Amino acid sequence: MINLGRALERAGSKLHYEDSGGERWPIVFTHGAGMDHRMFDAQATALHAAGYRVVRWDLRGHGVSTLAPGVRFDATAAMDDLAALLDHLALDRPVLVGHSLGGNISQALVRRLPGRVGALIVVGSTWNAGPLTRLERFLLGLAAPSLALIPASRLPGLMARASAVTPVGIAEAEATFGRMPKALFLDVWRATASLVAPEPGYRTPVPLGLIRGGRDRTGNIATAMPRWAVAEGTTERVIPDAGHLVTLDAPDTTTHTIRALLDGWERDTGGIGGGSTR
Repeated sequence: MINLGRALERAGSKLHYEDSGGERWPIVFTHGAGMDHRMFDAQATALHAAGYRVVRWDLRGHGVSTLAPGVRFDATAAMDDLAALLDHLALDRPVLVGHSLGGNISQALVRRLPGRVGALIVVGSTWNAGPLTRLERFLLGLAAPSLALIPASRLPGLMARASAVTPVGIAEAEATFGRMPKALFLDVWRATASLVAPEPGYRTPVPLGLIRGGRDRTGNIATAMPRWAVAEGTTERVIPDAGHLVTLDAPDTTTHTIRALLDGWERDTGGIGGGSTR
């Protein structure tokens, strides 16, 4: 069911990943909280068929990537994992595609190491550097304590129905969420919130694509992403009839949207990074 054939040993974790090889730009997919690399199955298949070098991985404590006993999920460690994976594969300015927590981690990496990344596509994720209203700050701090009150047996189903709107998306999300212990899920949720760090005037220093589901009601994404698009002078791509998990609710439309961004940047720049197989 989960088949990531390669592994990278890290302090406190063992990361599992796959690298398709390919002659076009390397594309690194990072999944959201509680999910795993399989949420990008449709996109990875299509982009690899188009010649892109596709890298997918499971975040520490997700999917088949492990956490050592006593090690808790930490946002900084997860970001360091992503940087280590780029170095391990010798990827030259890859395109980072991150969903939800994966989008927060990818944003943070671009902010810390802008020269390592060629472009950024954020899918269903809030704006790390954007301003927050007083209400948004309050709700951000309230999220983890509220989730802690939900019985572990009910949490996967509730999260799935909050994240997806199609039967296929809900079923896949519930099954995946159900594999993660509640305590770990709460740590992951807290880590997501910790990556939101407003910085007035910050602008993404690489080409930026923003994608969200038209029915995404997760956090402040539906209000923050439009503000982000205006601030960056880019176009927000909204996928109709899709919730937070757009890759599962609308896989074909999401794939076409990502492919259009990549093809446009390729035409404009002649290629962001090296895509040769290692």
